[in-house]
Amino acid sequence: MTKLTAHFDGRVLVPERPVSLPTDCLLEVRVTPLPPDARAESPLSKLAALARRFPANPQSPGDAAAQHDHYLYGTSKKA
Repeated sequence: MTKLTAHFDGRVLVPERPVSLPTDCLLEVRVTPLPPDARAESPLSKLAALARRFPANPQSPGDAAAQHDHYLYGTSKKA
């Protein structure tokens, strides 16, 4: 039996850590919600809490992810 901790993203259960299970196998899943303090310890929760500490900057470019080389290294923008 494999026990794992996961979060529900609104559509699917996402494991908090890598899981070693065979692919394409049928599983029985029993869901037990954890108390709020246990959820705060997950890596994803820690990252979300850190991101909330930095407010959005209205002067930041909206295409920063797609054009990161341009903003970091001064290369030409990609089409």
